[in-house]
Parts: sequence; structure tokens; C-alpha cells
Amino acid sequence: MQEVYDFLKKCETYYLATVEEDQPRVRPFGTVDIFEGKLYIQTGKVKEVSKQIQKNPKVELCAFDGGKWLRVSGKLVRDERVEAKAHMLENYPSLQAMYSATDDNTEVLYFEEATAVFSSFTEAPVTIRF
Repeated sequence: MQEVYDFLKKCETYYLATVEEDQPRVRPFGTVDIFEGKLYIQTGKVKEVSKQIQKNPKVELCAFDGGKWLRVSGKLVRDERVEAKAHMLENYPSLQAMYSATDDNTEVLYFEEATAVFSSFTEAPVTIRF
């Protein structure tokens, strides 16, 4: 999982795909964190992406850097604990102007039943499950 985290941090931006009814939705994200041995992302509960995840928690993200790419698929699970939210926000101080660990909007989610695949055009894929 650390390798997945390191790659996403290096990329800075990854793209998260969700489903809205029968329509795929993809948007850029930049938050990633490891807390208590789980890979987390962050968003706001008022956003459509949050509503889509709550309706169908199966997601996939994709990131690309230097000829290699990463896809992570799995289910996202909401963690309402203040400690999880605070940990994420400590690692992203710029978000603290918009989010708080104790507000009703901040949402952190961790991957469950995740499969990460590192790929390139010149090397065999490497799969990590967590």
C-alpha cells in the first residue's frame, strides 16, 4: 500500500471514477493519506461525488507519471471519526480554509477490497491487493 500512496503523492493529481445511475463520472482529485493502515481520500459531503459514492461505493482511480500508470479499484467506506479527518487535514493544510475535522461537510473515505495495478508499455503489470 505504501507504494500506491507514494505514487499518488508523486503524481499530485489522480482521476477518480464513480457512477451516477448509468453514467460514469470522472474528476481530478489530489488528496491521499494512510491512516491506521488504510488508504484514504477526502472530499466534501455536499459534492455530487460524495452522493455518488454513497449510492455506489465501487470506484476506480487512475494516475500517470513518467510512462507508468496506476489504477486502484475497490469500495470506498466513509469514516466519520474526527481523528481520521484531522489526520487528513494535517497533511493538507491548504484545505483547512474550507474544511474542518468537526464540520458536517468534511468526508474521508478509505479503500476496502482494493486492487492496485501498476502498468507501463514496457513492463509487466504489478498487482497489489489491500
